[in-house]
Amino acid sequence: MTRLLGISGSLRQASFNTGLLRAATELTLDGATLLAGSIEGIPLYNGDDEREQGIPPAVQALKQQLAAADGLLLFTPEYNNSLPGVFKNAIDWLTRPASDIGPLFGGKPVAVLGASPGGFGTILAQDAWLPVLRTLGTRPWFEGRLMVSRAQSVFDAEGNLTDETTRQRLAQFIAGFAAFAAGR
Repeated sequence: MTRLLGISGSLRQASFNTGLLRAATELTLDGATLLAGSIEGIPLYNGDDEREQGIPPAVQALKQQLAAADGLLLFTPEYNNSLPGVFKNAIDWLTRPASDIGPLFGGKPVAVLGASPGGFGTILAQDAWLPVLRTLGTRPWFEGRLMVSRAQSVFDAEGNLTDETTRQRLAQFIAGFAAFAAGR
C-alpha cells in the first residue's frame, strides 16, 4: 500500500485547494491511500520561539504524517504570482531542526498541483516551489501537471469539486503520482 500525504496551502474554509485535496482523497485508487494533512494551527516561524518552546504540536503532527508517507502532494494556491507565505511557513517549520530535512524530505517523491480563480491556474506558484523542493532534496514528479484555472466554475460555494472533467484529470494525476511514489 502506497501512503501519500496531501497538504493544502490554504486556511480558507471553502478553499479550492482544500476542496481539490478532499476530492483527491475520494479518487485515490486501490493500492494507495491519501491522507489529508493540515497547516492549521502552525504559527509563524520564529527561531526564538523554537528555542524557548520547541516544535509546536501542529508541526509535530504534520512531521509524523510526512515521515510515514511514501510521497507528498502539495495542493498550492497562487498568491500574487507565487506560493502562499502561510504554506511556505509550514514547510519551513517542517525543516526544524535542520537535521530533520534529510530524513523527512531527502528523496521523497513530491508533486505540486493547484487551483486558482485566475486564467493560468497555479503555474507560477508551482514553478516557485521548484527551488524549495530542490533545496530539500526531494524527488519531484514531472510526468503530470494539474493546474485548475477559473476554479470558481468547477467548485461549489463550499469548495467541493463539481466538474466531472476536472475530477477525471485529478484521478489520473493522483494515479500517476501514486505509481511514481511506489517506484513503478
